[in-house]
Amino acid sequence: MSEYAIQMLGITKTFPGIIANDNVDLEVKKNEVLAILGENGAGKSTLMSVLFGAYPPDAGRILINGKEVKITDPNVATKLGIGMVHQHFKLVHNYTVTENIVLGREPRNKAGILSLKDAEKRVAELSDKYGLQVDPRAKIDDITVGQQQRVEILKTLYSDSDIIILDEPTAVLTPQEIDELMEIIRTLKKEGKTIVIITHKLKEIMAVADRCTVLRRGKYIGTIDITPETNEQELATMMVGRPVKFDIEKAPCKPGKVALEIKDITVNDSLGVAKVKDLSLSVREGEIVGIAGVDGNGQTELLYALSGLSKVEKGQIFMDGEDITNLSIKERIEKGLGHIPEDRQKHGLVGGFTVAENTVLKNYYTDTYTGKMGVLKYDKIKDNSDSLIEQFDIRSGQGSETPAGSLSGGNQQKVIVAREISLSPKVLLVAQPTRGLDVGAIEYIRKRLVAERDKGKAILLVSFELDEIMNLCDRIAAISKGQIVGIFNEGEKTSAEIGLMMAGVKTKEAQ
Repeated sequence: MSEYAIQMLGITKTFPGIIANDNVDLEVKKNEVLAILGENGAGKSTLMSVLFGAYPPDAGRILINGKEVKITDPNVATKLGIGMVHQHFKLVHNYTVTENIVLGREPRNKAGILSLKDAEKRVAELSDKYGLQVDPRAKIDDITVGQQQRVEILKTLYSDSDIIILDEPTAVLTPQEIDELMEIIRTLKKEGKTIVIITHKLKEIMAVADRCTVLRRGKYIGTIDITPETNEQELATMMVGRPVKFDIEKAPCKPGKVALEIKDITVNDSLGVAKVKDLSLSVREGEIVGIAGVDGNGQTELLYALSGLSKVEKGQIFMDGEDITNLSIKERIEKGLGHIPEDRQKHGLVGGFTVAENTVLKNYYTDTYTGKMGVLKYDKIKDNSDSLIEQFDIRSGQGSETPAGSLSGGNQQKVIVAREISLSPKVLLVAQPTRGLDVGAIEYIRKRLVAERDKGKAILLVSFELDEIMNLCDRIAAISKGQIVGIFNEGEKTSAEIGLMMAGVKTKEAQ
């Protein structure tokens, strides 16, 4: 019997203009946790998609438990005991949680009628057992991005796969949820499962992986054992090919006048429930204000209201002293409001448009990109896109003509960040700016945000990465149940105090 659950030998996979996997070898031992590490566009997700049957390899062999197999589609992979949690959710939004989990293997009674009762019961049991806290009867449209990720994890747990692939599974989870997932992975390993986890987060690799395989620009770089002596800098250097700075270097902020003022606003969710309640906050020119909170406490609804995606039920929003509460999204953009959204595929990009077209979504109609007869100036659009691709190191096989939907998640994020920063907005709303990015890209994006601050821009940052909030922000507002429970300057509170406030404890009590 082979000691390996998975052997991928000489795997090559190409797409138009790019070699995603270049003669890659990957070996995963039975009952181990193997991490796959690499920059955005290094070929990690492609390699695992080949294993799961989503893409046929152009060359190479796959062995499962020592036996060579031909994995022609995901159904074959499932029969071989392989399950995959995708980075980009594979969910039907008008179906319930349970309907998504049993899709393709729907339980039916003796009369052939769909019967979800037992399935809902099992989903609830799995949800409770692993602390995933998902309502089996909730519609996907009505739950948060973080909860949607948990549904993807539940789909794999429901199928009892022996080999489980997790592609950036923590990208949308809170720190507490990440800790819970790490414990889930340890439990699955104890039960004899083989786990492959794709992640950019070095701490997660150190916490849960037995070994780590590094890819760079589609090529295999090496595999190392994860021991107490292994350090994050070593892994980062292998991944990027150069030393990476983890600390954010920034001078003290020099705040100017108030650029964004939020006065006693209340915002409802899609069900009409108030998720933001009488919230007030201000952001000055030349500062980054961070909102620290557990997912689902009103951050999403707040940014929707500020950007114009949601209606403000009560209260007012001011930019440079002007009331913008009832302005359209376009009018807010023209006033100087930028927005890096939480859900990059839903609100950030048009997947079927090219990278070039996505970079001018907000200003294509201006004289710069549209002629007198309303004809787009494609040469100007391409020049702009080419400049941003080079500046932000966007990895795209066909350059500016690459469909945005075909990019890796991290490179999609870079397109959005590049577009928003290039517009040089007066006020920039930023949600999860480094979600799914590798350490090199994170370093660059954070530097750019600080540079925008230093130019006098006002930045409101929402991130579930508490370390990012504490290192990047000049002021921090803790939010709980749609209300600000404390506002303080950088360095005034410990992570433990902020964590307590995120749980609803008021400032003095937390201290």
